[in-house]
Amino acid sequence: MDSTRQNKISRLIQKELSDLFQKQTQGTHGVLVSVSSVRISPDLSIAKVYLSIFPSEKSEELLKNITSNMRTIRYDLGQRVRHQLRIIPELKFFADDSLDYAEHIDNLIKEAKGDGYKTPEGPEEDYLNNR
Repeated sequence: MDSTRQNKISRLIQKELSDLFQKQTQGTHGVLVSVSSVRISPDLSIAKVYLSIFPSEKSEELLKNITSNMRTIRYDLGQRVRHQLRIIPELKFFADDSLDYAEHIDNLIKEAKGDGYKTPEGPEEDYLNNR
C-alpha cells in the first residue's frame, strides 16, 4: 500500500527520468527507452525504476550502460527536482519485460487457435451471428 507522498514522488521521478532518457537517446536511431513504472520505498530512500527498452535485443546492453552511469543519472535527476525533493532516492534500474511477455502469450494463443482450438462461442457471438 503506497502512501500519497510515495505516489507523488514516483510520478515525479518517472516523468523526469523519461524526459532525461528521451533527450539522451535522441541521437541513437532505432532505440527507445521509456520508464514504465517507478516504485519507491516507504522511507523514500530507494526508487526501483522499470525500463521498457525497444528493441528488446539491446535491452541487456543498454541496461548495463544505464546502471554504470547511475551516479550521473541521479545527479541530473537531482538538478531537475531539487526544489521538490530534499533527498534524491538511490536509483535501481530493472528491465520491464511485460511487453515481451504479452507478445509471447499472444503468440501462444495464435498457435493454439491454429492447431484446431476453437474459442467457445458466447452470447455475444450468437447475437452478432443472428443479426
